Amino acid sequence: MSSIAVLGATGSLGSHVARQALAAGHDLSVMVRTPARLDAELAAKARVEVADLAAAPLDLLSRFADGQQALICCAGVVTEGPKFVALIERIIEAVEAVPAQRRPPCWFMAGAALLDLDAKGRRGVDLPKVRDTYWPHRVNFERLCRSSLDWRLLCPGPMVEQPALGLARLRLSVEVLSAPLPPLARHLPAAALLPLFAWRVPEMIVPYADAAACMLAHTAPGGPLSQRRVGLALPLGMRGRKDQWAAQPRAVEETLKKA
Repeated sequence: MSSIAVLGATGSLGSHVARQALAAGHDLSVMVRTPARLDAELAAKARVEVADLAAAPLDLLSRFADGQQALICCAGVVTEGPKFVALIERIIEAVEAVPAQRRPPCWFMAGAALLDLDAKGRRGVDLPKVRDTYWPHRVNFERLCRSSLDWRLLCPGPMVEQPALGLARLRLSVEVLSAPLPPLARHLPAAALLPLFAWRVPEMIVPYADAAACMLAHTAPGGPLSQRRVGLALPLGMRGRKDQWAAQPRAVEETLKKA
């Protein structure tokens, strides 16, 4: 089986990626700042490198990535703003320093707001209020586009700790929103797109387990997801729930009336 390296293995998504990698028989390596936070099975079966990603020498990060069949980065939090951007920059630089023939395909994380909303290429991250928090995803994406890495950028909605639905049931999109807006959206100004985008978000609230499975299913070099943004959505008719994304049907109805 493949050798998989995971960054952020003590987090909600990263722990799912690591556990699934072990269950599939992959050789697993993780880099963590606090080994005590690792799941006991992971700590026993994985190769554990102890380091702070934000401060570790770049050559240490490069050696960690060198020769792996895949590197999956679940580290960092978008709400940390500049710190998140700096962290992803360091990881990209470290992998770029690996000789090209030994660089692994890399998965990074963003969010549904980075996907295209319409044929004009407008994105949720450009919308009022959304950009105030999620602008780091745009900066990280632009940095990846300037690199020569074999990267993929997973862009789900909010993720939840729920049983997996299975990839065969989920909607997967490339570059565009996985829960498309209605055709009239292309005629609306950016401010009017916000309630429509917010209305679609619950369709993109997916289990951590499914997001992890998506990344692990696409780690081969090249392929249709290479250097692409990848969206995930629930089956048609299904909506997830997180309190901050409670639906506002009245706002959507008013937007449609004005269209």
